[in-house]
Amino acid sequence: MDTPRVHSVTPRDGMRLWVKFVNGVEKVYDCHQLMNREAFQKLNDKSFFWSVKVDPGGYGISWNDDIDLSEYELWTNGKESTLAQQNF
Repeated sequence: MDTPRVHSVTPRDGMRLWVKFVNGVEKVYDCHQLMNREAFQKLNDKSFFWSVKVDPGGYGISWNDDIDLSEYELWTNGKESTLAQQNF
């Protein structure tokens, strides 16, 4: 199966992202797992974290030109939930 593209992303408290894919699946991605990598330290700034957006074509998400996540990462390491948005 090809990795579905990202339809939307919504930041939530606790450094989590609610990600909806074009196939209708919703997943919660916990960004805490990234914090041991120096490249992602800027995500500790709440206003920066909340500035996340879907990349053109839905091939991932990004905060700026240097900090991004692919649709594969979000799909593979996100936790599926039919109630993803309500669980926050």
